[in-house]
Amino acid sequence: MFKGGYLGRVLRVNLTEQTATVEPLPESAARAFLGGRGLGAWYYRREIGPQVDPLSPENKLCFFTGPLTGLPLPATTKFGCATKSAETGHYLCSNSSGNFGPQLKFAGYDGLIIEGRADRPVYLWVNDGETVFRPAEDLWLKEVSPATEMIRAATGGNRTSVMAVGPAAVRGARIGCLMVDGRSFGRGGPGTVMAAKNLKAVAVLGTGKIPVAEPERLAERGREAMKIARETRQDHSKYGTNQYTIRMNALGCYPTRNFQTAVFPGVETIAARYVYNHYRVRNKPCFACPVGCAQVCEVKEGPFAGAVSDPEYETIGAFGGQCGVSDFAAIIAANQLCDEYGIDTMSTGTIIAYAMECFERNLFTREDTGGIELRFGDGEAMVAMVRQMGEGRGLGRELSLGFRHLAEKFPETVPYMMQCKGLPFAAYEPRGFHGIGLAYGTSSRGACHNVGGWTIRDELLSGKYDRFAVEGKGVLVKTIQDTRAYVDSLGICTVVRSALGYTDEPHGDVLELATGLDLTPELMTIGERIYTVERLITVGEGLTRADDYLPDRIMREALPEGPAAGKVLTREMYDAMLDEYYAARGWDREGVPTWETRQRLGLD
Repeated sequence: MFKGGYLGRVLRVNLTEQTATVEPLPESAARAFLGGRGLGAWYYRREIGPQVDPLSPENKLCFFTGPLTGLPLPATTKFGCATKSAETGHYLCSNSSGNFGPQLKFAGYDGLIIEGRADRPVYLWVNDGETVFRPAEDLWLKEVSPATEMIRAATGGNRTSVMAVGPAAVRGARIGCLMVDGRSFGRGGPGTVMAAKNLKAVAVLGTGKIPVAEPERLAERGREAMKIARETRQDHSKYGTNQYTIRMNALGCYPTRNFQTAVFPGVETIAARYVYNHYRVRNKPCFACPVGCAQVCEVKEGPFAGAVSDPEYETIGAFGGQCGVSDFAAIIAANQLCDEYGIDTMSTGTIIAYAMECFERNLFTREDTGGIELRFGDGEAMVAMVRQMGEGRGLGRELSLGFRHLAEKFPETVPYMMQCKGLPFAAYEPRGFHGIGLAYGTSSRGACHNVGGWTIRDELLSGKYDRFAVEGKGVLVKTIQDTRAYVDSLGICTVVRSALGYTDEPHGDVLELATGLDLTPELMTIGERIYTVERLITVGEGLTRADDYLPDRIMREALPEGPAAGKVLTREMYDAMLDEYYAARGWDREGVPTWETRQRLGLD
C-alpha cells in the first residue's frame, strides 16, 4: 500500500531473554495512526494493561518514528515514546528530537519496543540489522554526558545516536527523563521506566536509505520548505522559545512564585534579548533543521561560572518565574544539572517552586531541607535543591518522587501542588487565558501545553478569541489537540510544521510524495482518532471527569495583580468549557467516548 516513508519493520527487544526480533509493521495501523505518537498509542492499548505497574518488567517502552522522520525535509527529527508513566502512574506519550529517530530508520526500523528487565545493567547497540546487548555496570551511575561519550567511543563514534538515562533515574527518581543527543523525552518519567529495566542506554547507527514514492519532487519540496522555515522562523533562530517570556509577563500570564501571581518583576534579566546579549554562545540545531531554536548559553563569572546549557521557555519559566529567580546564570546551572542527572526540568522547577512556598509557610523546615533556606528568589538555594533531587538526598529525594508521592507523604501541602493527573503545570497561567486551563485538564498525559493544546496563539497573540471567554474554548482546544496529535505522528518538529502545510487546515503534497498516498484530507480525523484512543486508554486506567479538573488555587483564588488582576477560572466556568469540549469530541458527560464516536473513528 505504501510506496515509501516506511520500512515496514519493528524491532522488539526482550531484556529478560536478551533477544531481538523483527516483526512487520501492520499497514492498517500505519494507515489509521500514521506513526510516532499515534502508533505508540495503538501498541500501548494492545500490550500494556491497566493494572501494569510502571516499574515492572511488564511495562514496555514503545518508540515509533513517523513517515517523514529522516526524510530530506526541514526538521524531520521527531520520534515518539509511549509507556506507563513512572511519575503519574498512567498513560504517557512523549516525543523527542535529536538524531535517534532518523538513525533508527536508517538502520531499517520504523519502531523499537523494549520489554522485560535485564538481570544486570546493559545498554543496546543497534547497528543496522544487528542488535547487541552490552554490559553497562561501569556506566550505571555516570551522568549523561560522560556515559554518552563512552558509548560513542565503543560504537560508531560521533555519528552514533545515544538515548540514555541519568543517575537520578537509576536511584529511583520518578521524574527521570530520557536524554537523546542533548534533547529529551522529558515529561512523565520515561527514563525511570528504562532504568527500572536495567537499561542504561540505546545506541543506534544506520547506513540504509528510506524509500520515498517520488524522490525528486520530494527533494524539491524540501528545499522550498527549508527556505520558508528560515524566513518565517527568524525569531526562533535568534531568540529561541524564550521569545515568549516577555509577552506572557506583559499579559499577566507568567506563573510566578508557584502560581501565587502572574507578573514577575525580575523578568527583564531572564528574557530573550538580555539572554542573547549576555549568555548566548551559539544555536544548536536538531537533525535537518534550518532554524536551530536551541540557544546554548554559558556562564562566564560568579558562583555558577562554567555552567553551559540551552534553557528553553518552559525551563526558564519553571526555574525563573515560578521559583522567583531572576538570575539567569542560576537557570543555566539548574538546566545543566537536570540534563546530567537525567531529570525533567519542568517537573523539577515546578516542584521546587511548590517546596519554596511550603518552606515559606513553615510546612517544610531547614531540618527538612538539609539547611537550605529554600525561599523564592534564591538562585543558589534552587540549584542546591536540584542537586539534592538528582542525588536522591534528604527532601530532594522526596521531591524527586513527584506530586503523587508528595500528596501521600505530605497531605497538608496538597493545596500548593500545581498539577493535573499528577503532572506539574507548564509555564502558563490559566486564570490569564482560560483555554489553557482546559488544555491542562484534558491533556492525555496530565497538565501539558503541548499534548493538551498550545492555545497561546489563538487566545493571546492573534486576538482571534477573547482570552477570558468560556464559550468556544471547548472546540478550540479539541482542534488544537487533534492537530498536535497528527503532527506528533508525522515525525516533524512543530516549529516548522506550517512550512510543510501541517496546520489545523492541512494542505500540501509532502505525505503523498513520501508515501504514495494522499493522506492530507484525513489528517484531522487521524488526529481525532489518536486522541480518542488515548482517552479510551486513560478511562480504562481509571481516570474520570474528576481527574480533568484543576487545583483549587486556579478555581478559587483571583489573581492579585497585573492585566488579569481579579480573574479566576471558577468551577462553573470550567464545567461549561468541559461540557462543550466533551460534546465536540462525541464523549459522554463523564468524558467517555460514546459507541457512535468509536464507530465513526473505527475504534469499536
